[in-house]
Amino acid sequence: MSREFEIRPAVADDASAISALILSLQPYLTIEPDGSGAEEFLASLSPDIIRRNLQDENYCYRLAFDGEALAGVVAVRSNSHLFSLYVGSPWHGQGVGRRLWELARDGALARGNPGNFTVNSSTFAEAMYRHLGFTATGPLAEMHGIRFIPMRLDL
Repeated sequence: MSREFEIRPAVADDASAISALILSLQPYLTIEPDGSGAEEFLASLSPDIIRRNLQDENYCYRLAFDGEALAGVVAVRSNSHLFSLYVGSPWHGQGVGRRLWELARDGALARGNPGNFTVNSSTFAEAMYRHLGFTATGPLAEMHGIRFIPMRLDL
């Protein structure tokens, strides 16, 4: 990574910033560019839902900051499912996603994960996940206005 990013655990007060970052990436995530058909998925990205997740011990979130700007977010659910890995467009290709993934992976391993992870990758992020070692476990799927590839990593 060419820059230093501050990475820290997320707290409930970060919910609005996390929501805004992920929603800024909506055209990469939904089948229709305007998000039509993906209302249920987009609603799951509201600050209230994210705040609830942040307060649930089943989720572990970390954030990357470039100065005051939120550059990326990672969340692992149930210590094995990569629930969220989003990097804001200005920081794509700068290693933020890899760094967040490595911290999330190492944290899950330290909490007892035996080395097995799953993710539902957007088609946009598939190449990155393959680069990180994930492999597809099924065909391209469509649900709630999004397309995704179920993937798995066994260390």
